[in-house]
Amino acid sequence: MGAYTAAAVAAIAFDRPANVVDGNVERVMSRLFAVETPLPAARPELRRLAALFVDDHRPGDWAQALMDLGSGVCRPRSPLCDQCPLAFGCEALKTGTPERYPLKTKKAERPHRRGHAYVLTDATGRVALVRRPDKGLLGGMAGLPTSDWSAAPDFAPPTGGDWRAAGSVEHVFTHFSLTLEVHVAEGRGDFLWTTAAEAAKALPTVFRKALERGLGAA
Repeated sequence: MGAYTAAAVAAIAFDRPANVVDGNVERVMSRLFAVETPLPAARPELRRLAALFVDDHRPGDWAQALMDLGSGVCRPRSPLCDQCPLAFGCEALKTGTPERYPLKTKKAERPHRRGHAYVLTDATGRVALVRRPDKGLLGGMAGLPTSDWSAAPDFAPPTGGDWRAAGSVEHVFTHFSLTLEVHVAEGRGDFLWTTAAEAAKALPTVFRKALERGLGAA
C-alpha cells in the first residue's frame, strides 16, 4: 500500500488527520502557491504545502473536498477559477496564467539515428536473415543484414548485387528513434534463408517493417 492510499484510508475511512496527496491535490497546491519547481522534483514541496491544511476537524471530508476541487474545478485545462473557493488567495490566478501550473520538467529530446537495411532474396523468393550479436539491442534475435545505426552510416551491402533503393521506414526505441533506408537485391550468400512468411513471423517489428517495404518494392 502506497503513501497516498494509506493516507486516504486513514482520513476517509477512519477520520484521521492524514495528508492525502494525489495528482489533483498537487495541482491545487502548485497553483495556490505558484510553485515554480517543476514536477516531479516539486512533489516533496507540494506534499509539505498540502500538510499545512491537514486538521483534526472532519479530515475525511477535507481530503475528499480537496481532491474534488482539483478534479472538478482546478482542472488541468480550462480551470473554473470563477467557481473556486480558494481563488481569492491563488497566486497562479494572480499571474493570469493558472494553467501554466504545475510546471513539468521537459523531456529530453530522443536522439535520432540512421541505418541501412538490406532485403536480399534468392531465385526462389527466400529472404536472407542474420543472427544479431548476443549483446546489444535486439541481441540474439533474427534480423535483416544492416549497417551500423549512427548519424552517418556507411552503405555497405552484405554481398554483391544490383542493390536498389526501396524507400525508408521509421521506428522508435526507448532511447532513440531510427530511420532505416531499405535496399533490395537478388543474390546468394551464407545467410539464414527462410520464406518471407516465416521471416515476418521471426523478425522484430523494426525489421518486419523494413522487410515489408523491401518486398513491396522488389
